[in-house]
Amino acid sequence: MLTNTAVFQNSSTNEAALEVLNGSATITKQPSKKTGKPKKKVESTTAAAKSAKIQTPQDMSKPIQRHKSKLIPMYPPVGKSVVVVESVTKAKVIQGYLGNMYEVMPSYGHVRDLAARSGSVRPDEDFSMVWEVPPNSWTHLKSIKVALGGADNLILASDPDREGEAIAWHILEMLQQQDALHENHTVTRVVFHEITEASIKRALQAPREIDENLVHAYLGRRALDYLIGFNISPVLWRKLPGCRSAGRVQSAALSLINDRESEIDEFKPQEYWTVNAEFKSKSFAFSAHLTHFDSKKLNQLSISSDLQAKDIDKMVNSEKFLVVASKTSNARRNPPTPYITSTLQQDAAYRLHFPTSYTMKLAQKLYEGVQLPDGKAVGLITYMRTDGLHISDEAVEEIRSLVSERYGAEYVPETARKYFKKVKNAQEAHEAIRPTDIRRFPSMLVGILDEDALKLYTLIWSRTAACQMTPASLDQIQLDVGNASESIVFRSSLSRVNFRGYKAVYEDVESEAIKLKENDANDRDGSYGVLDSLKEGDSLSLGEVEVKQHHTQPPPRYSEGSLVKKLEELGIGRPSTYASTLKVLQDRDYVTVKSRVLYPEFRGRMVSAFLSHYFSEVADYSFTADMETELDNVSAGMTEWKGLIRDYWTRFDSHCTTAKSVHIHQVEKMLEKTFGDFLFDSLPNKSRTCPSCNEGTLIFKVSKVGAGYFLGCNKHPNCKYIAKTLYGEDDLVGVEHDGPPAPRDSAVFEPKLLGLNPGSGEEVSLRRGPYGFYVQKGDRGAGYSPKRVSVTHIKDVDAITLEDALEILKFPITLGKHPKDKKPVLLRLAKNGFSLKHGARMVSCPKSWKQNDITLEKAVTLLAGSKTSQCGRPKKGPKLEGDEEA
Repeated sequence: MLTNTAVFQNSSTNEAALEVLNGSATITKQPSKKTGKPKKKVESTTAAAKSAKIQTPQDMSKPIQRHKSKLIPMYPPVGKSVVVVESVTKAKVIQGYLGNMYEVMPSYGHVRDLAARSGSVRPDEDFSMVWEVPPNSWTHLKSIKVALGGADNLILASDPDREGEAIAWHILEMLQQQDALHENHTVTRVVFHEITEASIKRALQAPREIDENLVHAYLGRRALDYLIGFNISPVLWRKLPGCRSAGRVQSAALSLINDRESEIDEFKPQEYWTVNAEFKSKSFAFSAHLTHFDSKKLNQLSISSDLQAKDIDKMVNSEKFLVVASKTSNARRNPPTPYITSTLQQDAAYRLHFPTSYTMKLAQKLYEGVQLPDGKAVGLITYMRTDGLHISDEAVEEIRSLVSERYGAEYVPETARKYFKKVKNAQEAHEAIRPTDIRRFPSMLVGILDEDALKLYTLIWSRTAACQMTPASLDQIQLDVGNASESIVFRSSLSRVNFRGYKAVYEDVESEAIKLKENDANDRDGSYGVLDSLKEGDSLSLGEVEVKQHHTQPPPRYSEGSLVKKLEELGIGRPSTYASTLKVLQDRDYVTVKSRVLYPEFRGRMVSAFLSHYFSEVADYSFTADMETELDNVSAGMTEWKGLIRDYWTRFDSHCTTAKSVHIHQVEKMLEKTFGDFLFDSLPNKSRTCPSCNEGTLIFKVSKVGAGYFLGCNKHPNCKYIAKTLYGEDDLVGVEHDGPPAPRDSAVFEPKLLGLNPGSGEEVSLRRGPYGFYVQKGDRGAGYSPKRVSVTHIKDVDAITLEDALEILKFPITLGKHPKDKKPVLLRLAKNGFSLKHGARMVSCPKSWKQNDITLEKAVTLLAGSKTSQCGRPKKGPKLEGDEEA
């Protein structure tokens, strides 16, 4: 039984948000956009609820189909129909297919979502949910409602996945709440996997009801993600300032990235050596690598020192060599499977260097359609969010026909290739990603698609053609060269393409945009012929012997493509969530991307450590993977959704209770223990004794103000020494700055010592804070705050010398007292020259003004002009009635 709670606004005024709870409504006035003044909170009566047309929570055991109308084909038209899809582009394309008896309207995605505040999912009230409708969505819903006034049918045609099913359900719920549907309306749900005229009309001929199980799976996922996010995030804010959120899939992905970083940190490289030799026979030569020495097979680390390598080099040069074995074989390389969402993201990252979010944006564009030169609009690819590998029989026959015509009958297998992937819910096993028409070649879309969209289409077109072609055939040869006793053996291996098979499509001129650089095939074939001509017992002369030192390498950091592959292998999340997950990690400054490689920021590493320590179950990869499996079971109707989330919530809630009771000092000690090497090894003095008081010990601390972290003396407040700040507001103290905080490309910037102040002997250093670089004179100590001045106006901060810094530290300069209020008038450095400050008033000096030309009289005149601005926080006005409630 699904009991739903709705929040919606009055469609005529857009001023009120109505929460429906246990049959009563509370009307909360929202702040006015024009005035920002809060309104009064008003308790509604039964009459008010009735006038707002609020429905009380209903029995949701059969919540979807409320219109008892017989499902009949919607094409050919049976009266006037309103068709609702997600986007304007899709609506325009489909409208062109259907004609005037259908009005195709966009919903612009979801029309409502869980209210983005605490308490929107209520476990104590049988997991009732509070929904809210964004202001823009009311406009779209009103348009649909008006259109329904003159229509007989409502056709919900959102995307064919769990999210699309939820959109259709939300639209139906909201239209019912607004009394937009009547008994004579027929409501149907249709799905299609490609936007072509034939596919759309075929879908209209097979309508169905909204799938209750898919909606329940959506509700279960949405509720769990909300409960996890809205309960972990407040704990993070309090224990780790500046760490803004931690979602379910997001936390697992971040954990993978940080675990790999820990592997790299702990990795100890090992030395090893390789031995390669050149062998000659008559007029040709080839190279081979050492595989056996002293009659023992070598592994990667067998030769571990320079001494061993030199001994082997000496032994090899003293021997005579001949061919001791030759082996040829044939291998087949099967064609790749057609694309699903995750493999498309991986291949686009590898071949085209596209981020996952950009790949999905382009794929959405290809799916929704473009206008062709003949004036027709058509979708170019099938639905791009899919786990399914199968291709429709009609499309397979068309692909096989094209392959036979373009490459020859020998490139077409006797029977069509079938691809399957185990999908727990057959209702979500959509077609693979393919062109809607395989005969629409990439070259035909030049000038219609932009360069990147064309590359992605080419990638999909090539892969789709290749998946229905014959395997490639390769000839392989393995030649062993040894001394007479065969105690020393070298091996040379090569392969060449005997039959191109599916590889022919990647050599096609149509695939030019995605070709990878490969070794010259002619050179490979020539080298193969050299090895194939040698027979066992043939003598060879030894050429140059190369002994080379290597070191084992740590596991590589994840790229976006390799992380998507790992998430898919572990069953974490769903393909449709990967792009948004990676974007959130970057937006939260948990991860940065450099040269397409994902690097964890220290903030992200702290979050992972905190979750692993206090929310161990959530951080466990199997937690998210198991949850996905259970949600698939809900989609298939095998599991009751509320029982599922009740089980997960009970376990998760106990972790939240424990974490909330943890003192901040415990968190500091845990992080110091986890990241001690990273935090303290970069300090000039390896000793952790405080250099200021010589009594205290440097420890990791969370700042009590702002969102900073620092290494400071444990004798605080008697000693206020700070050795290093991380993401700190501390860098801001005493620094004059203009504009927003500067973007960071590193978690920690080590101070650069410029020299000593000749007068006082204090250190003068270059540092970086949230607002950019600044110079500082002295260090923080007991009762002393060092002087700091921003240098954001200097482009090349590395060129700043001690003399430059001392001149900069003279600012701000007091020009004198203002004649009116006797407050000082200050001359400050600014991004484009100088600025003046008097109390809370500021003004920029003309660029032509030089420092020596700026007098108090000039400053007073400029400050009296119209170009001044206010700085600092505005004074608090009197408290308005209703502020507390607002």
